[in-house]
Amino acid sequence: MPTLVIANKCYSSWSLRPWLLMKQLGIAFDEILIPLDLPDTKEKVLKHSPAGKVPILVDGDVTVWESIAIMEYVGEAFGSPAWPEDRKARAMARAVAAEMHAGFQALRGACPMNLGRKFAARDRGEAVARDVARFSEIVRQARERFGADGPFLFGAFSAADAMYAPLATRLDTYSFALDAQTRAYVDAILSLPAFQEWRAAALKESWIVDADEVDEDAIENFRKAA
Repeated sequence: MPTLVIANKCYSSWSLRPWLLMKQLGIAFDEILIPLDLPDTKEKVLKHSPAGKVPILVDGDVTVWESIAIMEYVGEAFGSPAWPEDRKARAMARAVAAEMHAGFQALRGACPMNLGRKFAARDRGEAVARDVARFSEIVRQARERFGADGPFLFGAFSAADAMYAPLATRLDTYSFALDAQTRAYVDAILSLPAFQEWRAAALKESWIVDADEVDEDAIENFRKAA
C-alpha cells in the first residue's frame, strides 16, 4: 500500500491536492502527517524525500514528490485515470492545472489556506481581484465546453479539480463574492465527502497559527507559496 506524506490539514494546500484525488479515485493509502514549522520538521521530511518538501508519495521503491507528479503517478500506477478521457478536455485540464501550479500568486499570497478561520469580505486589491476573475473564467470555459456530465470542471472529478480545491477553500474562507457558476463549483468541491473528511480532521489539529492572517511562507516555510 502506498504512503502519502503530508503536512497540517488546516493549512497545507499542496498536501490536500493528491490526498483528495487519491480519495476520489478510491486508492487506499497510508498517511504520515508531519506538522509544519517545528524544529524537527525539515529533518522528518528529509527522511522521505531529498527535496525536503511535502507532499511525498512512497510506493515501494518509488518515491514521488510535487503534487502534479504524484497525481500523474497514481493515475498510471493504480489504474484510475487522473485526467479526463477526452483528448481535448485532457489537454485543457493539464493546462489549467499547470496554470494553478505556477500562477495565482496574488491570491495565494494574500489569502493563505486556513480551514480553521472565516474572514469577512473586503477589498484585497486589484491583483487578487484579477486572480479571482481568472479562476471564474476557467470555471466558465471548462464547464461550458466539457462539464455537462457532472459538477466539476470537466464533468467528473479529475486532477484539475484537485489542483483547484485549495483555491476554492480560499474563496470560501475569505468570503469572496462569486458569480453563480463559480459559487456552484466551489460548493461542489466543499461538499465532497472526501473534502469534508479532510476538513473535519483539520479542525481537530492542535497546531494553530496564532494570527488573523499570515503570509503563506510563514505557514509553509519549507513549501514554496501555494
